[in-house]
Amino acid sequence: MFETLTALVIATSILVAIPGPNVALIVANSLRYGLASGLATVLGTTLGIAAQLGLVAVGMMAIVEAAASMLSYLKWAGVIYLVYLGIRTWREPARDLSQVTPRRAMFWRGAFVAAMNPKTLLFKAAFLPQFISVNAAATEILLVAAVYLAVLFAGDSLWAAFASSARGLLARCAGMTRRISGGFLVAAGIGLASSRL
Repeated sequence: MFETLTALVIATSILVAIPGPNVALIVANSLRYGLASGLATVLGTTLGIAAQLGLVAVGMMAIVEAAASMLSYLKWAGVIYLVYLGIRTWREPARDLSQVTPRRAMFWRGAFVAAMNPKTLLFKAAFLPQFISVNAAATEILLVAAVYLAVLFAGDSLWAAFASSARGLLARCAGMTRRISGGFLVAAGIGLASSRL
């Protein structure tokens, strides 16, 4: 089991290093609002991914496949929402980066984007069973899911910390910060749009 978990940690770490819509949203929120809001976004994306893992772990592939068309519609709603946020952020006037941040909104945005990505749902359905034995007990499934989520959370938190550390450099040009954040939000929308079932 130790070897399996080690392989899972390595494989998941590699996946986290490849930015996708979740990372783009985390970076955008961290740049715009700071580390605390970036971490709130990470908590949200982790919750969304945990919801997807719940479907996979319970062995509901038939439901996942039946729901794929519905998820496609939800995905496009997410795309429109992210592009809207990106354009709105881009067009906002420059403001003080030290102001209070809407962390609850960042959390729910993260959860929405992560849960509505059908590509990651189907990927998890194919990826995670490789780390679970055929006759796995519920505790083994929960352990694999917990390790996966922990590595994902840690990696995404590093993305948030990295982006947040760039805020000091960008504070001198607040207009650039909102444009970069807006660009990342639009990129997250495009990334979500390009995901295929």
